[in-house]
Amino acid sequence: MLERLKAIEEKYNELSEELSKPEILSNIKETLRLTKEQASLKDAYDAYQKYKKIESDLEEAKEMTKDPDLGEFAKEEISRLTKEKENLESKIEIILLPKDPNDGKNVIVEIRGAAGGDEANIFAGDLYRMYTKYAEKQGWKIEILSEEHSDAGGYPLVEFMVKGDNVYSKLKYESGAHRVQRVPVTETQGRVHTSTATVLVMPEAEEVDVEINPSDLRIDVYRSTGAGGQCVNTTDSAVRITHLPTNTVVTCQNERSQIQNKEKAMQMLRTRLYEAKLREQEEKLGSERRSKIGTGDRSEKIRTYNYPQNRVTDHRIGYTTKNLDRVMEGNLEDIIEALITEDQNRKLKEA
Repeated sequence: MLERLKAIEEKYNELSEELSKPEILSNIKETLRLTKEQASLKDAYDAYQKYKKIESDLEEAKEMTKDPDLGEFAKEEISRLTKEKENLESKIEIILLPKDPNDGKNVIVEIRGAAGGDEANIFAGDLYRMYTKYAEKQGWKIEILSEEHSDAGGYPLVEFMVKGDNVYSKLKYESGAHRVQRVPVTETQGRVHTSTATVLVMPEAEEVDVEINPSDLRIDVYRSTGAGGQCVNTTDSAVRITHLPTNTVVTCQNERSQIQNKEKAMQMLRTRLYEAKLREQEEKLGSERRSKIGTGDRSEKIRTYNYPQNRVTDHRIGYTTKNLDRVMEGNLEDIIEALITEDQNRKLKEA
């Protein structure tokens, strides 16, 4: 552990030196790359500085035991510092676990109403609102990329981007089928129905992550549709891009100009192709994928929202909470922290 921490400290200091060079500072791309790399080492670097301080304080306390007047105080200090050192070592074990390189990225989220007709679409809308509220609490920004409205309310499909610090590290556990049990507004007999909506969370891809050949694309433009009146665009500004080799289709019509819609559609396409690439890599690793909390497959039932009992259950880790009303208002932190902790515990066992 100490050897790894020393190596991280050396690398961190090397990056600090690089970032102070004028030729680096004048290159925005290189500065950004090095800054990101250094930021990824900061937790381990800071923990090691703290660890060295505790070690130094322990040595001083041991020396103090030789002084008759300070002996008792020194013993108390040694006990306190030893406990502090043990706690820090446990934290360092987690810090040194292999990092998901996508954890610091923004995400694109797709929510679809699945089984259950109108009620599934309404539930998809409820999930979108829940994530919006959660994002607000985290200080993140949400931007709708594509949406299809249901006459009964909610969405058959809504795609949106979440921007902020370490978004993927928290939202990556949300991919899968979300099940709701409640009495729909359309139910006259008061019976509880079960419906589902699927969530797909994809780390935003940068141009360096995916190479797209322009000749592999078919780009169609068409008239945007909206809520009527001034909301409807009178020009062909909506954009549909088809990636011919994979038959991946993305659309964007939320911006007023064709150029903006095309840029966002390309962003969505890159992200979808990157997500497919990650999935393919994980399938090859096999056992590593099975050890994860869920597969992220659309069909995998990950969570149930039971309205009559005000209960939310995450089936992957057996976590249940009786505050569904608060969860739907965006108070997801406890569930997400429980998922992160379980994920870390599994990785520690493997390590």
